[in-house]
Amino acid sequence: MTLKIGIIGCGGIANGKHLPALHQLDVDLVAFCDLIPERAEKAAKEYGTADAKVFTDYRELLKEDLDVVHVLTPNAAHAPLTIAALEAGCHVMCEKPMAKTAAEAQAMLDAARRTGKKLTIGYQNRCRKDSLYLHEICQEGQLGDIYFAKAHAVRRRAVPTWGVFLDHEAQGGGPLIDIGTHALDLTLWMMDNYEPAMVVGQTYRELGDNPNSANAWGPWDPKKFTVEDSAFGFVKMKNGATIFLESSWALNTLDVKEAKTTLCGSKGGADMNNGLTINGEDHATLYQKDIDLSTGGVAFFDGAGDDPALTEARQWIAAVENDTDPLVRPEQALVVTQILEAIYKSAKTGQPVVF
Repeated sequence: MTLKIGIIGCGGIANGKHLPALHQLDVDLVAFCDLIPERAEKAAKEYGTADAKVFTDYRELLKEDLDVVHVLTPNAAHAPLTIAALEAGCHVMCEKPMAKTAAEAQAMLDAARRTGKKLTIGYQNRCRKDSLYLHEICQEGQLGDIYFAKAHAVRRRAVPTWGVFLDHEAQGGGPLIDIGTHALDLTLWMMDNYEPAMVVGQTYRELGDNPNSANAWGPWDPKKFTVEDSAFGFVKMKNGATIFLESSWALNTLDVKEAKTTLCGSKGGADMNNGLTINGEDHATLYQKDIDLSTGGVAFFDGAGDDPALTEARQWIAAVENDTDPLVRPEQALVVTQILEAIYKSAKTGQPVVF
């Protein structure tokens, strides 16, 4: 049976990632919803079945006969839309981050468990070939006990000026919740450690009042820039491991890297700074290995290729069809949101947040 999929939110992430990927799979995109009807109509015309329906109210879309719903909206709408879709009997792919707050993310997880439906979050950077390779060697224990890591999400000047990225009410934050979330998810996944003990964090809005800052996407409006321009956090896990998280949209630095991780373990280390590099000691000699991932797919992960969006969509649809766990489990994504929220809380109160 071909899965019938509904799309809620037909903006940038839908057209840039989800719709092109799903269109390559054996699924039927039968319903599209957006507050701006022209967006939904355009998406339906380009990617939908011949009889695809268009809505401006998600509640009307959820009355359709659907198997899967993709929630691709601003962060504030993730929880209510996801919960409604789960309760309507649909499996749900929700874009990252899981939710605006940890309480909302928990409510989403509770709804998935209550309904017995699958829920996953759009952390497609796990589906890159370097990420899949690194995760495999971490799982095999080649790095040993990973006790220190860095999660990198640093841009020099790349503030998103479209949509609601600068709107705290709609998004819940700036670069930390937008791109820092990817770096933190990657790092926790590699460490296979989802038990934080304590978080200290600080946020800054030092460049937001400078509209003409050579931004990659043009000048921003300082009056609409209601989120941080950079944020940093230090996380201590219950087993003693520590993580440093750095995130920025605009920072006076040349050390830029996004959705990358650095890992230090008892047997070896790894980083994604210039491709994927593994380092360690062997027979009293230090070594580093630069991993060449240009020679094809990743054999140990079915369907992995050069397009993380397609890999993400393929494994998600396979999980629904085969009744298996998706690559990103909601329990994992919840911890990411809990840590992000703790960094924001610590920055606001000036105190550490203890779990």
